[in-house]
Amino acid sequence: MFPDEFIRRIHTQKYIDAGALLKSLEEPSPVSIRINPSKWQKKPSHSEPVPWCNNGYYLENRPSYTLDPLFHSGCYYPQEASGMFLEQVIRQTSVLSGNLRVLDLCAAPGGKSTHLSDIIGPDNLLVANEAVRSRAVILAETITKWGSENTLVTQNDPAAFGKLSGYFDIIVVDAPCSGEGMFRGETAINEWSVGNTVHCSERQKRILMDVWPALKENGILVYSTCTFNPGENEENIRWFIGKKEAECIQMDLSNFKGIMEIDFEGIFGYGFYPDKIRGEGFFISAIRKTCQQEMTQPKIKRKTELQPDKNDLEVATRWAHFSKDRIFKWGDELFAVPCSMDDYLHLYRNFKIVKAGTKVFVVKNKSYLPSHELALSLQLKTDAFPRNEINLSEALSFMRRDNFILQNSIKGWNILTCNGISLGFVKNIGNRVNNYFPVEWRIRMNLPEPGKENIIIWNRF
Repeated sequence: MFPDEFIRRIHTQKYIDAGALLKSLEEPSPVSIRINPSKWQKKPSHSEPVPWCNNGYYLENRPSYTLDPLFHSGCYYPQEASGMFLEQVIRQTSVLSGNLRVLDLCAAPGGKSTHLSDIIGPDNLLVANEAVRSRAVILAETITKWGSENTLVTQNDPAAFGKLSGYFDIIVVDAPCSGEGMFRGETAINEWSVGNTVHCSERQKRILMDVWPALKENGILVYSTCTFNPGENEENIRWFIGKKEAECIQMDLSNFKGIMEIDFEGIFGYGFYPDKIRGEGFFISAIRKTCQQEMTQPKIKRKTELQPDKNDLEVATRWAHFSKDRIFKWGDELFAVPCSMDDYLHLYRNFKIVKAGTKVFVVKNKSYLPSHELALSLQLKTDAFPRNEINLSEALSFMRRDNFILQNSIKGWNILTCNGISLGFVKNIGNRVNNYFPVEWRIRMNLPEPGKENIIIWNRF
């Protein structure tokens, strides 16, 4: 089932019980999710907490996320449990106060980005980057659903960030790897080769070298992979520290059983092995920058044409809690950005921005059309629009963009809710109700019989 070269190598890794690991990789993967505490205050029924994540839970079975309105509204995200240890690394290495700037360099599909967004809080900036366009689109969708206002999505090669000297306090590099930790799936096994592990190692080294100048002095770089291969893990960290002025940071594992500390020639890494923990294979290490790093001072010239007019600002502040000094207008679209306008323009002039923050509305024929991003935003004012509670069947119909009748709705813009959570906008124009759920997000799955949707059952905390 597993490649012979892989089996031979893990038998040489002293911290791995090769027989137990191979046996565990033949078992089903654990199912885990992470709750968005800003939107949802319940926990899954018959679940167990992920020890190292405040809002992570193991589920008994894999539900149908596609048929769950709470998933589409950003109340939770299906995330692999081992990767949630990022929370401990950030909290143990960083002071989460002040004007923090954080970069998630290889961010798609968005699990770690939404996690980072929660960890750093609304007053700090997260730049979530993905080099591949199709994956960057998925990343932007995930961030939109989560609803937090502190995240910007970019699409750039890691090398592009090197010119932003000393800009970020924290950089997370969840590096592309050979995927051995995902060997419970056939795809990862079929794509594995010794040559690919070497190729991944060299690419990871390039990524680390390219992005390093963007980290501040005393800043933290968190490096992770989903592989067991030393050449992509501890050997890469040892090689990198040999090239740069940096130190590896040791984590406190006293509250967490099963995580393996890898002490390799003075560097510390942390291995997650499926025979010892409830999760997939994972490696993570934290590095502090000890050399001096000058910060590039941006030269910003404000664009007066980006300034919204009085009416635009009045509508935006009536609908949402966004700060006026973080609102700008691009053509007919109005956005609220997750940082100062000077910071935003500095980033805009250096990078390709896929999601500038939160799109608030579009002006069309002198009318204001609220954005789906606004409907899912945590900054939406609860009394800005009439709210209509609908049941699960109606919610699925809305997300399929089927024609449906909305009883007792007020004429004009309305928000549909399910379990009290905003799903999106409809507009009652008198003789019909127009559905504004994004076309590109619509559910294409055939709907099961009522009561057989296989979605998560929730309990109060």
